Amino acid sequence: MATTSNTDHTGNHAPGAEKMYHESPDTANTGTNGSAMGRQMTHEEHQTAVAASKFGYGPLAHIGTDTSGRLPAFGGEFQPGLYKGVKDRKFANPAPLGLSAFALTTFVLSLINMRTRTVAEPNLVVGLAFGYGGLVQLLAGMWEMAVGNTFGATALSSYGGFWLSFAIILTPGGFNIEEAYVEMQSVQAFYDAFGFFLMGWFIFTTILLIATLRSTVAFFLLFFTLDLAFLLLGIGYLQRDSTNHPNPPIIKAGGFFGLLAAFLAWYNALAGIADDSNSFFIIPVAHFPWSIKGQEMRKEKDERARV
Repeated sequence: MATTSNTDHTGNHAPGAEKMYHESPDTANTGTNGSAMGRQMTHEEHQTAVAASKFGYGPLAHIGTDTSGRLPAFGGEFQPGLYKGVKDRKFANPAPLGLSAFALTTFVLSLINMRTRTVAEPNLVVGLAFGYGGLVQLLAGMWEMAVGNTFGATALSSYGGFWLSFAIILTPGGFNIEEAYVEMQSVQAFYDAFGFFLMGWFIFTTILLIATLRSTVAFFLLFFTLDLAFLLLGIGYLQRDSTNHPNPPIIKAGGFFGLLAAFLAWYNALAGIADDSNSFFIIPVAHFPWSIKGQEMRKEKDERARV
């Protein structure tokens, strides 16, 4: 049955939209020919329809109404929102593997970016980036897709791709990407291109950061520090020093935030591994007050105070 849109060009809910769903059963379930078209809407269907009308019945109309049996956001599962537990999935949790792969590779590169013990060449990271940070993290992302975690699949697979591409760029004597820039243009052209590469990952990480705003503090901080690391490293390559080389203080600052991101990734990985079957303690996770879990905890606290 054709319907007319109940939203204006600004996306606001048109006055007639709710009226459509508050008509009497006889009116709401009667077609244009005057015959009954079906049963009366349930409460859940009514709420879904009203919410859908606010978005013009497009892709944004999809909302999750069934939250029963779902767990709150948890960085150890790489889940920024409600999700089904492991026993319901009948599949192991791949998030700690992906987080550990990301953490170790980021840890080593960040120490080199900070010029720890005067080490400045990132050649050693190439092996890690291909094997652990790249391949293993990419596999973890694919397994996240198998368990139905869209966020985890997108993040882990993408950062696995980041480490693989990083290794390809910096493989000595392999793909000759840097050498081609130097030969055809200049080493400064390579620095600019590498800066563009890093700024692109900064934008992508910002997108993921937005999706963690209603999760846990540790989960949010992981992406926040990583976002700053990409931003500073990109600036360091684009805004070079007086010798036209990557700006050392900015690169070191990027390495510092990368180091924080590595430890936060390990923290979230440990939170996903440790449970009452293998640990004497459970890793604490702090939920934001505005998150679903935070609102539930505040409601329970208010109810106890009234008793």
